[in-house]
Amino acid sequence: MIIEIHLIVRSPAPTHIPLLMLAGFTHTDIMSASAPTQLRAVGEPADRFVVISGCSGGGKSTLLAALHRRGYATVDEPGRRIVKEELECGGSALPWMDSEAFLRRAFDLAVADYRDAGVRDGWIFFDRGLIDAAAGLERMLGESALTRLGPSYRYHRRVFLTPPWPEIYQTDRERRHSLSDAVPEYEHLRELLPTLGYQVIILPKIDVTKRADFVLQTLQNGS
Repeated sequence: MIIEIHLIVRSPAPTHIPLLMLAGFTHTDIMSASAPTQLRAVGEPADRFVVISGCSGGGKSTLLAALHRRGYATVDEPGRRIVKEELECGGSALPWMDSEAFLRRAFDLAVADYRDAGVRDGWIFFDRGLIDAAAGLERMLGESALTRLGPSYRYHRRVFLTPPWPEIYQTDRERRHSLSDAVPEYEHLRELLPTLGYQVIILPKIDVTKRADFVLQTLQNGS
């Protein structure tokens, strides 16, 4: 099921910001003790682990940074970390050199991120994750994403996707593909997610503050 919602809402800022010290996680700033209460979540990872994915260059990482500033735990994109490391050491597990090696490393790193996140309470927002790597391997090699993922690594049932956004798309040292290359990957992921039991929420093209409000309100209303 794919949902595209254009409602713009606002969500309260957090009261207190936990510091995350695990590999792949970012640190947060300490905010005022007088701020409103932070949106809370309890339960299994499938109730608390939220994936923000979508088309490359669509504002995904900017949105994660905004949630991070509000005090929510976030996990950096596996692919970006791998590309940075490979460029620094002269490696070849890069999407433009050895896509299969890159995707397999991204999957393994996402597994480690998922396991590490299990020691934390509350909402945790993932910049991509296991689903993305499995989708990439399925698209490239025909390996079933459902078989690869199995029942062990489930995220929150709602997955947020940033749609293609040509007006803001930019390449950089770590993102060398064009938007025309990114769109087919996005479309494959968008079509795959419902078959894996996830509800797709297409994020509206609005400023990052309103996008963060939208994500939090959506979770609050239907988690």
